[in-house]
Amino acid sequence: MQSAEELGESIGVQAACAALIVPRSSLYRARTKRPERTIPKISPRAFSQAEKIKVRQELNSERFQDRSPREVYATLMDEGCYLCSWRSMYRVLDENHEVRERRNQLRHPNYVKPELLATAPNQLWSWDITKLLGGLDDRSARICCLSRRINSRDLCTTRDSTRSTHHPC
Repeated sequence: MQSAEELGESIGVQAACAALIVPRSSLYRARTKRPERTIPKISPRAFSQAEKIKVRQELNSERFQDRSPREVYATLMDEGCYLCSWRSMYRVLDENHEVRERRNQLRHPNYVKPELLATAPNQLWSWDITKLLGGLDDRSARICCLSRRINSRDLCTTRDSTRSTHHPC
């Protein structure tokens, strides 16, 4: 960027950037000073550490350990005690990594693809159905997977009937 700045003073920024293959936007961005990062201001309404501890102790007490913050909030309101909103209770729990999905999660086992092995003809068979044009007829074939030989053919003339004809090959 320094060379583009120096060259830009003598021949112009546009020509200097074109000669050095530097985008002008990058040159202009480098000219502006970046503000230093500031620490975010803490809101005057934010909970003090003591208040957060008190809320956390109440949520983790034996009385409320199995309840959601909304239920705790409703119970405390019925008793006339207000600690904070239910959303603030969730924020306090989240700061301490105590919020998680409470429902039982299913663990799906790894599916093992079945492996079919034929070491000789007529050990493993497959089938194929072909819809014939112009009607309700189906043609099916039983095929040996090892030799790829068609063993039998069937013709079903209606949807309700089972194999109506059986033609061995």
